[in-house]
Amino acid sequence: MSGVLVWALVAVIGGFGAVARFLVDRAVSQRTPRPFPYGTLAVNISGAALLGFVGGLTLGQHAALLAGTAFVGAYTTFSTWMFETHRLAEERQLRPALANIVVSVLLGVPAAWAGSMAAGALQ
Repeated sequence: MSGVLVWALVAVIGGFGAVARFLVDRAVSQRTPRPFPYGTLAVNISGAALLGFVGGLTLGQHAALLAGTAFVGAYTTFSTWMFETHRLAEERQLRPALANIVVSVLLGVPAAWAGSMAAGALQ
């Protein structure tokens, strides 16, 4: 696969990941109370599971780049997670801010592990 084709696919597949993030975040956020950023939490936990799954598969270099970096990289959002945590702290909502960090890590690491185990079970 040529370098130009790979990078074109990264752009297109990354676009799909970003749209998926928007749709999941919006669907969750519309159904949950504020100020806690449940939409971002759902995106990042599902993204951790998906990245664990992709990482657990035996993929070639290009496939791993397209699935892991392009799609999952665009789907998940570290910057939004930190921005929302910072916003909560600025608004003196320290418990939700701390909960956002702790819950994300406590759920994200096992989600990635579960995704990896699921991939391993398929091979």
